Amino acid sequence: MEIKILGTGCQKCKMLEKLTRDVVKEAGIQANISKVDDFIEIMSYGVLSTPALVVDGKLIVKGRIPSSSELKSLLSQ
Repeated sequence: MEIKILGTGCQKCKMLEKLTRDVVKEAGIQANISKVDDFIEIMSYGVLSTPALVVDGKLIVKGRIPSSSELKSLLSQ
């Protein structure tokens, strides 16, 4: 699984990155997690409001931080 956290480094972006790493570790999910802070790449996903989360090329969350249980459910699908 390839997970990208899209954001410029704001507090919410950092929170989403930490939450994602924690959920992946807790659930034992095999994933490569990367942080994308390049505006052009972020906009290529159609994201105008960060933070956002992309899993295997598909945008699944944008403009908010999901709850831990929601994120676990989204990543387990």
